[in-house]
Amino acid sequence: MEIISLKLELMKPTETKKQMYQKMTELNTSFSNWLLSYEELSKATSKVYKLFSQEKLPSAVVNQTIREVKSKKKNQKAKTFRRFWCGFNNQNLAIEKENSLYKLSFPTLEKRIGVPVIAEVYQQHWLDKILSGQAKQGAAELYEKKGKWYISLSISFEPKRATSSSKVMGVDVGLNYLAVASVGTKTLFFRGNEAAFIRRTFSSRRKKLGKLKLLSIIKKSKNKESQWMKNLNHKMSRQIVNFAAENGVRCIRMEDLTGIRYKAKSKKEAGRNLHSWSHYQLQTFIEYKAKMAGIQVEYVNPHHTSQTCKCGHVDKKNRKRHMFSCVKCQYTLHSDANASINISKAISGLSKKKNKQAA
Repeated sequence: MEIISLKLELMKPTETKKQMYQKMTELNTSFSNWLLSYEELSKATSKVYKLFSQEKLPSAVVNQTIREVKSKKKNQKAKTFRRFWCGFNNQNLAIEKENSLYKLSFPTLEKRIGVPVIAEVYQQHWLDKILSGQAKQGAAELYEKKGKWYISLSISFEPKRATSSSKVMGVDVGLNYLAVASVGTKTLFFRGNEAAFIRRTFSSRRKKLGKLKLLSIIKKSKNKESQWMKNLNHKMSRQIVNFAAENGVRCIRMEDLTGIRYKAKSKKEAGRNLHSWSHYQLQTFIEYKAKMAGIQVEYVNPHHTSQTCKCGHVDKKNRKRHMFSCVKCQYTLHSDANASINISKAISGLSKKKNKQAA
């Protein structure tokens, strides 16, 4: 059973509702800290809330908080909580769909309400799976971040059975090409030109706004760019996993980029700088989508993947920008395609630490 989490933004809640959510959070935080010092916590039920306060808090939230505090005190030795968000289980929070609008229904201080949420295409895919019974809805949490309210919803599902194929696909991430995937003689390219242009545009706008000291607009611009990047990573990861499935791939291999910094060498490449590009996010999306499709994921050590020829010769001179040309045997290929093939072969060995985390 695999588990993922969806972050769903509540659609324009009124100030009254925001204040109510905040009040619920404050009450729940105080209650959770009270529970830590409650001597009979192990036997506690929703009735103990009356010992704490006469103020109203939904029993569904009370029960969920008691369960979580018990667990955190036992396993994490928690001593105090700075903030304890209101939680709901799958019986207290319901998913509804009216035409193309998704709503989440949960108990509040006033009554049970149905709240519209902003659902991206990939999120709609999972919400539909829950509604059709193809995935199971887990615990949910109501929380606030940067003035917006969200529901974090866990989802569990049975991944497809892994294929018995021996095919392995390598995925290389880079600057000029955001991703290149190779399996056998087939290669899928994702050019970075358009992405670089859009990112440079965002950066240029923020510089102008900075001179005008319009900090709030700069913040909105960063959030907008971040969301745009996230959507692009979802699209690329979906195409990559589909490409793997169509070609009967058993395993997808990617580089373990922990500690690596990709830096642009010129102003023209600044928009492609992977120091700020969410390449880890892209790999994460590929990983969980691959697991859904029953495809294994492995990480390899990144050493010399871009400098090694199929004849085994390793030399920095082998790679010249987009072209790989072996100085020993004159073998030529697109440099990123060559790197993705070497990644598929794990020429530098598998990353033990990263693969342990991915397992």
